[in-house]
Amino acid sequence: MINGILWRIDNGAKWDQIPDRYGPAKTCYDRFARWEQDGTWARIEKQLQADADAAGDLDWQAQVDSTVVRAHQHAAGACKGG
Repeated sequence: MINGILWRIDNGAKWDQIPDRYGPAKTCYDRFARWEQDGTWARIEKQLQADADAAGDLDWQAQVDSTVVRAHQHAAGACKGG
């Protein structure tokens, strides 16, 4: 199930596109949704982040290039019609 969930997240596929080798797509989705609701995924992320930070594998000084985060054309603040 976990591999099916991770495959779906990694590929950006729809739930019904999960390969059969990972089990029924509905079961993968149900487990994912349950774990999202009960906080399991948040706890996993927190622990992985803590482990990576302790190992010095995180760069807390990272920067994001503005060409990656694009604003919508209407976010520029221009007035309509003039």
